[in-house]
Amino acid sequence: MNHEKRGIEFYLLSIFFIIFVLFLYGPLSAILILSFQGPDGGLTFPMNGVSTHWFFNLFEKQAVGDFGASFRRSFSLGLMVMVVTVTVSLLAGLAFRRRFRGSTVLFYATVASLVVPSIIVSLGIGVVFQEGGLKPAWYSSAFGAHLTWTLPFGVLIMFAVFNRFSPAYEEAARDLGASSWQTFRHVVLPMIAPSLIGVGLFGFTLSYDEFARTLMTSGTYNTLPLEIYGMTTNVTTPVLYALGTVTTLFSFTIILIALGIMTMLSRRQAKIN
Repeated sequence: MNHEKRGIEFYLLSIFFIIFVLFLYGPLSAILILSFQGPDGGLTFPMNGVSTHWFFNLFEKQAVGDFGASFRRSFSLGLMVMVVTVTVSLLAGLAFRRRFRGSTVLFYATVASLVVPSIIVSLGIGVVFQEGGLKPAWYSSAFGAHLTWTLPFGVLIMFAVFNRFSPAYEEAARDLGASSWQTFRHVVLPMIAPSLIGVGLFGFTLSYDEFARTLMTSGTYNTLPLEIYGMTTNVTTPVLYALGTVTTLFSFTIILIALGIMTMLSRRQAKIN
């Protein structure tokens, strides 16, 4: 048997990948393990017993932090951002399939916020609201701040999708007598549905865990990332780790559900074709 000799690039890439995995999953693993501390456990190793005490403690009244309300705010804000991101990204993708006057300027204006530091965007929106006599809140100013982060990504994804989309399918539908709406509803939409779900998932997750663009725009009531940050300086029990574990599992669950829906739609489309 001929064994191909691996070059130095393979080993360098392997070392980089191992370090990447350690940095990605090491902290998550530590938080997951410490969240199962015993009732008398602390914030560091070694563990003092094993229990689910701190998970049940999440549902009790806390001296510091309001988990339930902050989670509901983050979840609601994420859904709002997701809906708007999917809708606007889809419309932008359809609009930019044809060149029009000012399209280049509009495109760069849309993605420009990606290169602006998030904290500057948050500070600017917060100042504008205050100077305009409006009270910053998670459902208004923070909502707008999050859209400056999610919309550029959504638009870029839909541009890539429509760049690979063959107009032959639409032409065939029109040759068969379908109207523009019927062509979009029965031909275009089913084919791009997995991508739209991906845009929605991307928009939700970016909003759900966004910190910098929420810091100066959330107003009186915190979202979950701000609540967790505030708790790090006040909470001295593993309940903080339990919260981290629960929110991480929630995020993975959302991702798995989205992937399941995308897989189902892809298989359904494959059967139709």
